[in-house]
Amino acid sequence: MNNSLQGKRVLLADDHAVVRLGFRLLLEGAGASVVAETDNGESAVRLYAETNPDVVVMDVSMPGIGGLAALERLLVWEAKAKVLMLSAHNDDIVPVRALKLGARGYLCKRASPDEFLRAVGQVANDRRYLDPELAQTVALAQLSGSASPVETLTEKELAVFLKLAEGRSVNDVAADFCLSPSTVGTHLYHIKQKLNVHNAAELTLVAVRNGLIEA
Repeated sequence: MNNSLQGKRVLLADDHAVVRLGFRLLLEGAGASVVAETDNGESAVRLYAETNPDVVVMDVSMPGIGGLAALERLLVWEAKAKVLMLSAHNDDIVPVRALKLGARGYLCKRASPDEFLRAVGQVANDRRYLDPELAQTVALAQLSGSASPVETLTEKELAVFLKLAEGRSVNDVAADFCLSPSTVGTHLYHIKQKLNVHNAAELTLVAVRNGLIEA
């Protein structure tokens, strides 16, 4: 049995309670302990400060600021934080961003339970982990530079883009990120320019084509 998780303390951040329960049972079965759970990025950063876990397992798509912005905040607060990012989507843009921001690992949620435990174990022991299914795509994306216009977006623009593409309003996004609606409007203007889109429907279409959200 893989004992790289024995005694490791884990913080879980995922907005689906059933998913968190599944992760908890797998991790506890492998000898780890789940020291805290949350369903949003803001409290993940706060709980990290309170519990100082060995590893954070965090979903990319959560309410509020979401996983990427939470990862960025967490690493500003504690540069040594070991974070495994999870995503339900099989794209290459978000993993590349997450790894550039400083995530130690990235796993697609379609992975098997054994692969999940292996990924958490690797990251908990300060080794890098990249989902085998994504490895080739991510390597190619990094080699080819900006293969997609989405890769030209800044971190903040990408975070705003993902929320707007999910159908959230400018005011919703402003509230999530504690920004003024006019600042979000400016981000939206730049996003539209860079992606050459004109309305919300086209934004969503770009996100779907890039595998960032489900159709």
